[in-house]
Amino acid sequence: MTKKHPTPEEEQVNTATEFAANMAKVGERSQRIMQEFLTRQTQNIGNISIDPFNVSGAFMDLFARLAADPVGLMEKQMELLQSYMQLWQSTAQRFMGGDAEPVVALDARDKRFRDVAWQENAVFDFLRQSYLLTARWMQHSVSDVEGMEPKDAKKIDFYTRQFVDAMSPSNFLMTNPEVLKATIESKGENLVRGLENMLEDLERGKGSLRISMTDFNAFALGKNLALTKGKVVYQNDLIQLIQYEATTKEVHKTPLLVIPAWINKFYILDLQQENSLVKWLVDQGHTVFVVSWVNPDEHLSEKSFDHYMAEGPLAALDAITEITGEESASVMAYCLGGTLLSITLAWLEAKGHAGRVKSATYLTTMVDFSEAGELSVFIDEEQIKMMEQRMSETGYLEGSEMATTFNMLRANDLIWSFVVNNYLLGKDPFPFDLLYWNADSTRMPAKMHSFYLRNMYQQNLLVSPGALKIGGVPIDLRTIKTPSYVLSAREDHIAPWKSTYAATQIYSGDIRFVLAASGHIAGVINPPSKNKYCHWVSHDHDFPKSPDAWVKGATEQAGSWWTDWDKWQAKFAGKKVPARKCGGGSLKPIEDAPGSYVKVMV
Repeated sequence: MTKKHPTPEEEQVNTATEFAANMAKVGERSQRIMQEFLTRQTQNIGNISIDPFNVSGAFMDLFARLAADPVGLMEKQMELLQSYMQLWQSTAQRFMGGDAEPVVALDARDKRFRDVAWQENAVFDFLRQSYLLTARWMQHSVSDVEGMEPKDAKKIDFYTRQFVDAMSPSNFLMTNPEVLKATIESKGENLVRGLENMLEDLERGKGSLRISMTDFNAFALGKNLALTKGKVVYQNDLIQLIQYEATTKEVHKTPLLVIPAWINKFYILDLQQENSLVKWLVDQGHTVFVVSWVNPDEHLSEKSFDHYMAEGPLAALDAITEITGEESASVMAYCLGGTLLSITLAWLEAKGHAGRVKSATYLTTMVDFSEAGELSVFIDEEQIKMMEQRMSETGYLEGSEMATTFNMLRANDLIWSFVVNNYLLGKDPFPFDLLYWNADSTRMPAKMHSFYLRNMYQQNLLVSPGALKIGGVPIDLRTIKTPSYVLSAREDHIAPWKSTYAATQIYSGDIRFVLAASGHIAGVINPPSKNKYCHWVSHDHDFPKSPDAWVKGATEQAGSWWTDWDKWQAKFAGKKVPARKCGGGSLKPIEDAPGSYVKVMV
């Protein structure tokens, strides 16, 4: 019997029925999600702050100043109106079949509007341009207000941008052509899948939305991440010390200790074999030791910054001496690990033990926090007090809070792009090792983190000689005579390069300053084999006070800074000796790298 095909009218009815059924699923799932979310929020109502980022006062001051200048406000509104009139004329020409130059040109770097409909369809082109005009007007309007306190002006600029980014038409179903097309083609199935993704993220975040940035099932440490072979050769409450197996018959006499930041996990330095800094260092003949910080819980709430120095770099240096017999090592430190390294070197100088470190390498490290970039938006007395109150209840800062802060610095890339992909398009996030690491957050012990925020970011005591005491010793960074390699990254949004450059005005020893292209991660993790980002160097050992003046006299070099560092480090690496085995003296291998501390997730 011949199968009867549905008529066009029946197909339309079937499509409409299927679409309605999917929309019903969306509504049912939405209701359940909201009920669960509201239940959790009601249970935590006593812990919710009305103004968690302490921005209301800054905006009240802004509005008062705008109201006090009605002429200036009217001029700003007229500028916006004139821009809209240009846009309306341009759009009208397009509707009438003519060509018209866009009022706001399409920026190829703006990934939000990469779908061709944003340019080819007159309606969506109008939406895009009107949004960008309004966004530009809002940010210029708040940044041009005179008389604002600098810290308040910075807050206003930051949170205005957060609002502007959130209101992009690309973030909404009815104003995103790509999402509309997917909804029609899938009969709303994309929205059903999106709500399932949202529910999973709410469940994973225990009531808070923790947006999935990658497929967490696609990666496992020791299987397809952190693959460089080595052994854990020492551990205490705060660290596991990993020694990596030699890949050369001979190694440099001076061992190399690497200290990552404890805000993130160390394996950013050992993601995949082709971009692993750890493997590259081993292949250059260095005996490499890496600190793997613990992911602390409430039992370590009283661990202080003093403990982090004593049980971190100082304990690691002792272990390295026990294993290799060498009384001194070179040390490379990343971000906050570099801040700790500078403190440790000043402490060693004061104790008369400066010879324990032959050379120091600082990767995107701040020691002068006077211009700390946009992170300073989160560091004021009110916010720190709220954070300390939360930490007092658990003994630590939740890793997700720190992760959210860093994601807000690049909201379009690290928040809204995933909202669109996961929740509106209903797609699963793409497996990406870097984003897996980025989401693998760590906690902060309450005592240490409070000390760090108050004394470094808030009061900037580290650059005031003797103002800070660690281990009972006044810290004076000016006493550091250890030869230093200072690497900054030009687009760094976490440790702004002009802030990290300040170290050249502080340390007393010989300094080599290098500026890498790209940002906080890509500027550092840039293997020579990729031949990707360049770097800038200067052979003038007299560093001008102004970082801009340094740039004018610097020379651009193609490729990675890694090879430049290796040539510099050769002066301190010592003669070649037979390759060392993992462990030695009283310290025997405990377990295989990457160890167990790094595998503790939150």
